[in-house]
Amino acid sequence: MTSLRRGKTLTRPDRVHAPAPMLRGQNRRKTLDPWVLFSKLVTFWAPGFILSKIGMPEKASRQAWREKVALCWIIALIGGMVAFLTLGLPYVFCPQSAMASLENFAQINTNTPVMSGKNNPSFPSGLDISNQFQHGSNVDACRNPLISGYPSAMYGPCVAKGGNEGCPLPPIEESASNYGLIPTGRKLGYDWVDVPNNFFVIDGHVLNLTPYLKAFPTASPDDVVDRAIREAIDNRIIDATRIFLRKPELIASIPCLVGKYFAGYLSKATPGCFGVKLFFVISMVIILGIVLTRFFMAVIFDWFLSFKLARPPRQQARHIIGSKSAPWANAGYNAEVKQIQLNPSDLFTVLLVTCYSEGESSLRCTIESLATTDYSDDHKLLFVIADGMITGSGNDRSTPDICVDMIELDPQFADPQPQSYIAVASGAKQHNMAKVYAGHFVHEGHRVPTVVVVKCGAPEEQTKPKAGNRGKRDSQLILMNFFSRVTFNDRMTPLDYDLFTKIHHLTGVTPDYFEIVLMVDADTKVYPDSLGLLTNCMINDPMIMGLCGETKIANKRDSWVTAIQVFEYYISHHLGKGFESVFGGVTCLPGCFCMYRLKARKGDSDWVPIITKPEIVQEYSQNDVETLHQKNLLLLGEDRFLTTLMLRNFPNRKMMFMPQAICKTVVPDEFNVLLSQRRRWINSTIHNLMELVLVRNLCGTFCFSMQFVVVMELIGTVSLPVAIIMTYVLIYSIATTTFTDAASYYPLILLILILFLPAVLILLTTRKLIYIAWMLIYLVALPVWNFILPVYAYWHFDDFSWGETRKVAGETKDDDHGKKDGVFDSSKITLRRWEDYERRRLRQDKREFGNHRPEKNLFFQRDHAQEQTASWYVDEDCMTSYGEHTRHTMHDEFEPIPQLDHTAQRELSRLYGPHLHQHQHISMANPPNLQQSRPHGPRPQPPRKNHDFSRE
Repeated sequence: MTSLRRGKTLTRPDRVHAPAPMLRGQNRRKTLDPWVLFSKLVTFWAPGFILSKIGMPEKASRQAWREKVALCWIIALIGGMVAFLTLGLPYVFCPQSAMASLENFAQINTNTPVMSGKNNPSFPSGLDISNQFQHGSNVDACRNPLISGYPSAMYGPCVAKGGNEGCPLPPIEESASNYGLIPTGRKLGYDWVDVPNNFFVIDGHVLNLTPYLKAFPTASPDDVVDRAIREAIDNRIIDATRIFLRKPELIASIPCLVGKYFAGYLSKATPGCFGVKLFFVISMVIILGIVLTRFFMAVIFDWFLSFKLARPPRQQARHIIGSKSAPWANAGYNAEVKQIQLNPSDLFTVLLVTCYSEGESSLRCTIESLATTDYSDDHKLLFVIADGMITGSGNDRSTPDICVDMIELDPQFADPQPQSYIAVASGAKQHNMAKVYAGHFVHEGHRVPTVVVVKCGAPEEQTKPKAGNRGKRDSQLILMNFFSRVTFNDRMTPLDYDLFTKIHHLTGVTPDYFEIVLMVDADTKVYPDSLGLLTNCMINDPMIMGLCGETKIANKRDSWVTAIQVFEYYISHHLGKGFESVFGGVTCLPGCFCMYRLKARKGDSDWVPIITKPEIVQEYSQNDVETLHQKNLLLLGEDRFLTTLMLRNFPNRKMMFMPQAICKTVVPDEFNVLLSQRRRWINSTIHNLMELVLVRNLCGTFCFSMQFVVVMELIGTVSLPVAIIMTYVLIYSIATTTFTDAASYYPLILLILILFLPAVLILLTTRKLIYIAWMLIYLVALPVWNFILPVYAYWHFDDFSWGETRKVAGETKDDDHGKKDGVFDSSKITLRRWEDYERRRLRQDKREFGNHRPEKNLFFQRDHAQEQTASWYVDEDCMTSYGEHTRHTMHDEFEPIPQLDHTAQRELSRLYGPHLHQHQHISMANPPNLQQSRPHGPRPQPPRKNHDFSRE
């Protein structure tokens, strides 16, 4: 039989250029690596033997310290450059001695006090009395033979003749000593608009030709200097410099005219001062542009776009059975049914809760809030992962015991056995084991299928503290690896197969039905409508691959530490993420409350893996983390790094923020805990922004692009300490400055906009005036946010612990799940395909219950599965970045997950109960209410092909 399949010539492998991974795991760092050499050059003054004596015996810790110092040196350099450009630039290029601006001039104007009274003498303000002083009969420059014969050069405006005909005042030097006049050091200056009639400018000198024009009212026919003077005056040419550069006589007359008719200087800027002023204007335009753009975009998103995304989706009809379906697909269907009306909001959703050392009150609050969300219990699965055998500080029971005690265990899986899986760790810790508890969480009439994964550790680590602990990233990857292997029918670990079996038993559907995952931390309370709103966004815009809601603070009034965080949480969501959502590029989805697509529908019968994409799973599961950069990405900021990976692999898909979906979380109420938390957040933010800068396919171009915004955000983050110092310097200078013109108000306007524009955002979005009070508290605490926390974080770049954030009873400083211990033995973990696991299980069941049927009837018909060729997963939005014909595939011979045939269903119904058998010929137009008939058992579902995934 011949089957059609896509030929390899269409893929054009020569045009496929896969991006280099962000992290290179197995590649050892080269000794001559430029960054390593630079870090050693910067820290040449600290030899290795001295560092080993002061608490850094390992080579890796010494290198991390050197890289920390190098990073701090770069941050100090950037901060110094920002300070120089802001404060030092004028002193270098526009010093006070060379500044020819209005501040150095005594300006001619008429704003002088007016004297009132009777018969007072007239004091015309601003009158130039230079010509009332004796000048002598000639000026030395006027004796030049080229001009000495011209009347304009020979005429003296004021010559001492005695009586009333001469100058009333002696020469200026004598008058200054006679009348006690003290020079001010300021030059008499004119602005361009202040140059009056009969005045003009030559080379920056303002000349008053009024005495000459009164003495010679008519033109002299043979005097070229006179003609040039009258040309400038008659045509009202203020700048006459070009006129007097046309002939040698005119050039020679310039110093003569300046000596006789000089009235002042033109208040002009030197090239250096002009450049400084231009730089400041451009900088202010860019900063104001970014601030105002972020503000208006955030308002537009809140008022218009967010409500459009959150609205309930329309009803849809999907084809689920056709005449060309696989033979096994019609086993339990009415063949006449061609399509079914769906509630589009009922996407199968995994609710992932990762916990570590939380107490019962926090865990119960979180799980109860998820169970009571306005969403069908049949379409959500609680997936709780306890990260190790941990007892939190102040708890009387371990976290796994608390989690298991809260659910109603299924009797069939009451005593689970530890199952092996490959953990994210180094050395022997790569082998970890976990127990899967299956049951239901019951609360307020809700009965939600629940699995609790308890990471208990391998047998050899049972006597050690924190057995099984591998970190939050490992917990996330348990889910990501599981669904990735389900999607591609890849080989499974024993833990994966145990999860598959129990999820199928609890929900009645195979795990390939689940399309989205909501990730929630164990100290977060989710509002009832949040899950439905986030799901609506996923349905209304298929290009959304991840989104988050607003996180509010539950303990905002506990202490001053919590009070200063309220507005910071608000502004980071509504201003930062609101602006980024307009372009679909939210750079950080908080791990405490976010949603991702497991896969996206492509056409009617195909899927594109999203968070289950092998490249993302592989890079996120990197366990050989050596450099300081990698450790800050993966050990401290795994949530932000996952967002970075998603944006990098799917640059044309969207990361969004949904303000209507709300959760509340508990924030640190002690300053030392806040220090530890923000140290991790700030350091991971810097390293993730460094990765995002390299993503070339973000929307926009040059200054009008998300990449430019990321660069500005990176520079702003590392220069926070310098920025807060300059802010207070600016406030002091504004308080002590006399405002003389509009330009003097620019710094004040900029400061007011930056500090108080968020208050306008509050009025336009939340319309809760109480947030203005929280904003004022935040402004008072600006030195904490912009100086203390960043400086502390920068100096602790080489600290990869969680510090005071999560305390565990009996924990010591060296208890680190990332520490390498022993050698990994891969033979301890067996990887098999799902059908192989199922074959072994059915054989075991036959041995226990008796061999009543031939073995071939208990398994899937292999020819049915093999008829389906490899499914190519093509995502159109990736083609622009990775080549026109990028393909996502796991194996050359990809097989969908085989489904139980009709005979096997009857056999399983005999083993596990009659319900599967009695409903095997149900009609999809009128499905039975299986919740009433079997509240604790699996709901029978029709088998399906993996690459079709049509929902009922």
